[in-house]
Amino acid sequence: MSHVSGATLSVQELEIARGERRLFAGLDFELASGELALVTGPNGVGKTTLMRTLAGLRLPSAGTISFGDVPVNRIARGLTAPIAFQGHLDGLKRDLTVAENLEFSAKLWGGNGEPVALAGELGLEDCLTRQVRFLSAGQRRRAALGCMRLRPAKLWLLDEPLTNLDARGAGLVAAWLDAHLERGGSAVVSTHQPDKLAGRAAIEVDL
Repeated sequence: MSHVSGATLSVQELEIARGERRLFAGLDFELASGELALVTGPNGVGKTTLMRTLAGLRLPSAGTISFGDVPVNRIARGLTAPIAFQGHLDGLKRDLTVAENLEFSAKLWGGNGEPVALAGELGLEDCLTRQVRFLSAGQRRRAALGCMRLRPAKLWLLDEPLTNLDARGAGLVAAWLDAHLERGGSAVVSTHQPDKLAGRAAIEVDL
């Protein structure tokens, strides 16, 4: 895989279909280091399908997507993966505690974050020893975002990350994005709440 420091996400003439229905076509944009793209649009227009395609989890009907000059579907998953995707499913182990999930993610991805300190940021310090199955929807969302945060990836792909979050949680996500962009990372965020990330987007994709 090519070196991706300072890499650009390049989307060219992208067409995506679901079944026999074409969702959109001719989508073009380039996202450089330090930039955020916001994806908006009504339900069913294809936001989640686009995010999964950007992550290399499905192939487009036409067009190309590359990150650091490498097609995203050919970028290796694993410890050095430069792309982190957080979708609607939280990906948490229900029988493990919050602390165990965070520690597992830190070890799995080789991240530098401190799980206990991160739980404090997330407002989950009182839930560290609680199994995920007993958390509220908002707490599960926070824990899932914490696990994603521990991944040392250059490109974040966040599909509706503000869902089930209160004002404090949404503010924390915005702060994490700001810090990530300042470090030279980039991010694509799909959301129904673009006002909570106002003024941050270099690119707006309205499907």
